[in-house]
Amino acid sequence: MLTPQQVDEWIRAGLDCTHLVVEGDGQHFEAMIVSTAFAGLNRVKRQQRVNAVLSPHFDTGVLHALSMQCLTPEEAAERGLRG
Repeated sequence: MLTPQQVDEWIRAGLDCTHLVVEGDGQHFEAMIVSTAFAGLNRVKRQQRVNAVLSPHFDTGVLHALSMQCLTPEEAAERGLRG
């Protein structure tokens, strides 16, 4: 069964994150991703960037669903989150 830790490792391997939290039940996952790589990108472009990192896992069906919040460190700080 897929774990949140595995999804965390995949995201970190392809994206420089200043803060990352992944939760899930083995099939459906949620992620809070804070990265400077999101600067200047809209919400869709940010999610596409994460999906590109995870595409091998989506393509094989190992990863089925991921909802995500993608923030810059500045946006995270405005929301009172560390990042």
